[in-house]
Amino acid sequence: MVVADRPIVEEPRLAVRRRSAGSWSRRSLLLFFLPALATVVTGLATLAVSGNLLLPFERVVVLEGKMASKRDFFEDEEVKRILLKHRIRVHTTDSGSREVALRDVAAFDFVFPSGQPAGDLITSMRAAAGQYAKVHRPFVSPIVLATYREYAETLRDAGIAAPLPSGGADRPLYYSLDMHKFLAAIDGGLRWNSLGIDRHGISNANRIVAQTPDVCSSNSAGTYLALVSFTWRGNGPDVPATEQEASSRGQAVKHLMEQGLPAADVFRTYMSPEGKGIAPVVVAYEHQYLTYQVRYRAESGRLDSERVLLYPSSQFVTQPQFISLNAKGERLGELITTDPELRRRAMELGFRILDPAGEVAGDQLARFLTGRNVPVPVLRSDDTRSPMPRIRYLERMISIVGDCPPAPLPDGAP
Repeated sequence: MVVADRPIVEEPRLAVRRRSAGSWSRRSLLLFFLPALATVVTGLATLAVSGNLLLPFERVVVLEGKMASKRDFFEDEEVKRILLKHRIRVHTTDSGSREVALRDVAAFDFVFPSGQPAGDLITSMRAAAGQYAKVHRPFVSPIVLATYREYAETLRDAGIAAPLPSGGADRPLYYSLDMHKFLAAIDGGLRWNSLGIDRHGISNANRIVAQTPDVCSSNSAGTYLALVSFTWRGNGPDVPATEQEASSRGQAVKHLMEQGLPAADVFRTYMSPEGKGIAPVVVAYEHQYLTYQVRYRAESGRLDSERVLLYPSSQFVTQPQFISLNAKGERLGELITTDPELRRRAMELGFRILDPAGEVAGDQLARFLTGRNVPVPVLRSDDTRSPMPRIRYLERMISIVGDCPPAPLPDGAP
């Protein structure tokens, strides 16, 4: 059509195209990636705060260690986390402390026997062979007898045990055990029923005895043997001074020892529901019991007042010895002795931490237990501090009591 001689031109039409359902908008991309980005940023911040930011890019050294009851320390998740900050991971091989000393340890970076006798044996043998061995003593844990309330109260009725004032007023967790009277009851063949345990609601016709791990492999059993020998010595010297005296002592106390279970199984049996009937009194370490009570309180809000400790009136404080066998093991030994986080965690696991002079460092354990509402064990001041025999004489007694071959001690062994 023509208007005033000019053609009429139609206005352009704008077409609106539908957004393809298969393509993402910028907003969709942001909604998808922002949560993932926030997770990455949070993770990086956590790693930075914990000191592990560069850990994925740094080499982690795996150390091989052979030990007995102290493997609990290295199997603790918090200890693993702290060691990983130092780029160390520990793989443990379970073995009794005496077995640690007697077997070849060439494949390991360190060994950690639970007490001084096995440690002395290892260091003396390596010194004789001109091999590397350096000792660290990070913490200690006393030998105790773990039992149940009915048995402790039966011993109390007989005048063999007495509550410690620190164990709680109405239902004490800790008792002092008169070792001479306890061993006299074993020597006389007394049974729990004849001692009147039925007055506390149970019956047990078995002989009174303390169950230990195999004395041929376990430090706790060897230490308990030394404790029994010291208590049962009569008018003789505190410790044997000759091979003949050691043989005589071993024969004299053999009937007072009850052994057989592997070291790890003794305390595990005590913690089991069947323990009260199978092994009502077992030789253990204090830290095992304290760790259990702290965990039990945290999980249940109360103490396990049915399981209690007997502290022998003659006391040996066992000194675990971390023995580094090479430079890698030495780095770990330095860490567990000096690193504040590792020392704190060892205390939280029930150990009594040592200072550089080898003395118990302050009252950290007492403060920790108090803060967790667990009674603090305080030993009686009149308890006897018992000496350990020389390693060669203790080995002689072990071989007699356990019917196992004596250790091949090198010349010059203590």
